[in-house]
Amino acid sequence: MKGKILQIYNRSFQNYGAPKITQELKKPNIRISQRTVSSYMQQMGIHAQWVKPWIATTVDSDFSSTLHNILNELFDPPTPNSVWCTDITYIWTVLDGFVYLTSIMLCTQGKSSPGRSPEIWMFPA
Repeated sequence: MKGKILQIYNRSFQNYGAPKITQELKKPNIRISQRTVSSYMQQMGIHAQWVKPWIATTVDSDFSSTLHNILNELFDPPTPNSVWCTDITYIWTVLDGFVYLTSIMLCTQGKSSPGRSPEIWMFPA
């Protein structure tokens, strides 16, 4: 029986797990439970390969008709506190997986008040 399980497993390019191998064994009227097939597979040290399904993470839309470039690359606005720039990205970390980083920047004429550093805000997720 282990030989037949290994044969079906190799024929599936080592993708099938116990449920599909059990289905294949039942086609020629071999009576065996999925639990038994799983036990034999563990004894032989073989297991199914799990393929992560592909998921679209970005929706590409045509914003040309709805959004207008009101900034027109004018990063030195005439009045303070009138233009803000923002961006978001994600960073892979070992402990937490993906962590999102958002930056918000006030666009001014490159001058700040004497003795005052640019303000930085951090918002917890």
